[in-house]
Amino acid sequence: MSWRAGLLVVLALALAGCGGPHPRPSRGGTAVGPHAQGSHGGFRDDISRPQSSRYHDNDDSVPPPIDVSTIPEPVPKVEPRSLYGNKSPYTVLGKTYRVLPDARGYDERGIASFYGAKFHGYKTSSLENYDMYAFSAAHKTLPLPSYARVTNLRNGKSVIVRINDRGPFHENRLIDLSYAAAVKIGIWPKGTGLVEVRAIDPAHPDDAAPAELTGQPAVPTGGAHPAIWLQVGAFADLANADRVANRLRSARLAPVQVTDVEVGGRDIRRVRVGPLDDVGQADRVIDQIEQLGLPRPQVAVD
Repeated sequence: MSWRAGLLVVLALALAGCGGPHPRPSRGGTAVGPHAQGSHGGFRDDISRPQSSRYHDNDDSVPPPIDVSTIPEPVPKVEPRSLYGNKSPYTVLGKTYRVLPDARGYDERGIASFYGAKFHGYKTSSLENYDMYAFSAAHKTLPLPSYARVTNLRNGKSVIVRINDRGPFHENRLIDLSYAAAVKIGIWPKGTGLVEVRAIDPAHPDDAAPAELTGQPAVPTGGAHPAIWLQVGAFADLANADRVANRLRSARLAPVQVTDVEVGGRDIRRVRVGPLDDVGQADRVIDQIEQLGLPRPQVAVD
């Protein structure tokens, strides 16, 4: 089961693109606000309460396996920015993020997780109701709402999701999928997977990549086997790069790769650990690298 930051109180209020105490109409026309009525079970989602007591369940869970073949994928359309969840910059757990001005051109690979029953019916950062049976997702920097095609790089399965939430704030994760979306592309039941997130900008349909227009996977289903790499640093001082690489090799955490690349006309020496096939192993190695007193590495999927 995916790690979930569960900071929606902060995100719904502190990230509000437009503040004020008055309830705002949601997409369905129902008033939303700090004491908004939930859409499932008739409960009230009081986002002013402490996070530890806001949710009915302490731990996340999922229902029995579902047939996602009958669930329609969202159709990307131009929508106004949500009144909530788009403040930029914003800070969570001591880290600051900047919301992108639009989704155009966004294409990134990384680790996906998912969230389920604990959050079902509660408010997302945009103050919509989270529906684990719809194809939706949480992302740290794409505007709310926006659309993206998420492709499992291991099996080529993909799904279009509507992004209406912020997260995941586990530093090693790129996107948090709804339960249905995770089932659709095979991230469930393992809990995590390697994905490509390619934004769809309905305001500029001519810029869409072929996969977005045809619904075909953005990557081939066979051949390349993507892996996780942990970039510990990119150094203009080549001697510093070699010192870090030697320290990592002495720790024997995983293979260490040092490559010379040119960035902006400058020679850079990049130090990476990998390849790592398993997300759990990557999480452990990241913690071990930090314990060595080195910077927290960035996750890359190649």
